[in-house]
Parts: sequence; structure tokens; C-alpha cells
Amino acid sequence: MQSGRSLRKRPRRLFIYTTLGVFVVLAAVLLASAAPAQTAPLAPMESASPEAIPDSLATIPQPDRDTCSHCHLAGENKGMWAPLARWTVFGTAGLLFAFGMVRSASVWKTRSRWQPVTLRAASWVDSRYQLADPLRKMLSKPVPNFARRWYYCLGGITALLFVIQAATGIMLAFYYKPTPESAYASIQFIEQEVRFGAAVRSIHHWAANGMVVMCVAHMLRVFIMGAYKAPRELNWVGGTLLFLLTIAFGFTGYLLPWDQRAYWATTVGSEIAGSIPVIGDLALVFLRVGWDVTALTLSRFYGLHVILLPIMTLLMMGLHFMMIRRQGLAQPL
Repeated sequence: MQSGRSLRKRPRRLFIYTTLGVFVVLAAVLLASAAPAQTAPLAPMESASPEAIPDSLATIPQPDRDTCSHCHLAGENKGMWAPLARWTVFGTAGLLFAFGMVRSASVWKTRSRWQPVTLRAASWVDSRYQLADPLRKMLSKPVPNFARRWYYCLGGITALLFVIQAATGIMLAFYYKPTPESAYASIQFIEQEVRFGAAVRSIHHWAANGMVVMCVAHMLRVFIMGAYKAPRELNWVGGTLLFLLTIAFGFTGYLLPWDQRAYWATTVGSEIAGSIPVIGDLALVFLRVGWDVTALTLSRFYGLHVILLPIMTLLMMGLHFMMIRRQGLAQPL
């Protein structure tokens, strides 16, 4: 009776042998289809008299032309995919064969089960810093059944949209210039000249709107289900601060294109901040870096948008997640 380990290896070996067989068949088909047609050899011309040689055969034969160069010069495209197909088939088969040989040699040498390079690197790091046990305790926590419903995922969707915002924002920052003379021109350059620039900017725009919507939906779910009550009051306070940071992200990013709509929207928004009792003038001057929207305002908003607000958001998100993980999710009503 065969052992269970040998039975588990059968599907793996069958898959490897089947894959190699398919590559061999494809290689044979490609070689047969790309092979040049055989022509009958010409009869020797030395035995014939000069009078019997036609004028069409008396011309000097042309030398063989390079197939690859001739395709580009003369515009012919016959069999141009055959070399690429050969390299793909034989290269893939060669990589599979080399991987199998390396894996077999490792097993023969160490007499232990094969481990990928990633697992070996993780084991090497863990043997020196002992990170596996703390991470396992932190990450391997069961999720209750009531928290598997879709409306419990609104906070996670908001965090995912923030990650998308960070990635696309870094891409846009490579080309954006935060000066009144170059801000709008850099936006036009991103939209029209940079490859996938318009797509990245659109993703950044719509992910910002989605982040606000998901944050509001998450707070409504928490409020309706009473998850803000004791002992989770600080969770609610942290979520409210995160919501305010999300609004600040949208407000500071709206000015960066430096067009008419961005200029006047920032003017109206800063006037609203200036109407706050007692600290209104201070808030207005802080936002505008003066009494008017100028180049200093653009520089202030850019610094807030790409430096200060991301750092504060990451810190608050870390605290928010730690408190939720510590206290667990609230039971539904």
C-alpha cells in the first residue's frame, strides 16, 4: 500500500509531465510550420553549351538576403512571428527545466522539503529578529460571523481608497509643479503628454470622492448600530477626526490645479473658515498665508496635502485600528 505522500505527489508530477509534453508538441508544430519549403536542385550548367543556356538563366544569381533585415526593408512580413514563438516556447520550457533541476538538486542535497526563496528569506529574517510570533498574534484573530456582512466592510473600503489615493498621488507628484506659473500647465502636461496620466488623475479624483462617501457611510453604520457607546467612545472620536482629515484632504487638493474654479472655491471655503467665532480671522490668515489667495496659499495647501495631512492620517488610522482590534467589534442591535 502506497503512502499518502506519494499519492499527493502524483497530481504534481502529472501536471509537470503534461506541461512539458504540451510544450514539446507546440515546438514541433512551430518548427514544422516555420521551416522553408524545399525546392528541387538545379541541374549543373557546366554540361550544357553556351548556346543552349537561356538568357534568364545566364544572369548572376543574387546572394541570400537576411530574412529579418529584408522584412524591415522590403515590407515583407512572412513568418515574422516564428522566431518570437520559438523563443517563447523553448525559453519557457528551459526555465521550467532549470527550475526543476534546481529544486531537485536542493532536495537531494538538503534531504528536506523544498521551500521557495520567499519562505527561506522570511525564515532567515525571523531567525534573527523573531517577528513571526508577534505578527501571528496580531494578525491571526478570528472574525465573528455577524461581522461578515457587507456593511461591516465600509471602514476597510475607506482605508483601501486611502491607499489608492496615496499611490496615485505619488505618481502625480512626479510631474506637478506647485507654482502659479506652472501648476495649471503641469496638470495639462499630465493629462495630455504623460502616458496614462489622465487615467491616474481620474482615479485620484474619483477615489477622493469615494473616500468621502465611504467614510460618511461608515460613520452612519456605527451611529445606527450604537457602536459609539461605552467602552468605544474614543473610537468614535478618532473616526470623527479621520473624517475631518478626509475633508481637509479634499479642500487642500481642490486648489492644486490653480484654475478659475479652484481659485474661487478656495476663496469661498476660506471665507467660511474665517466666519468661525473668535478664531475666524486666525483661521483665514493661516489658510491663505495672508488676507488674499496668492502663491503662498498654493504652497501652503500643497505642503498640507502631501506632507502634514498624510502623516496625521496614518497616525490616526493606526490608533483607530489598534483600538478596534483591542476592544473588538460591537455586537449588532
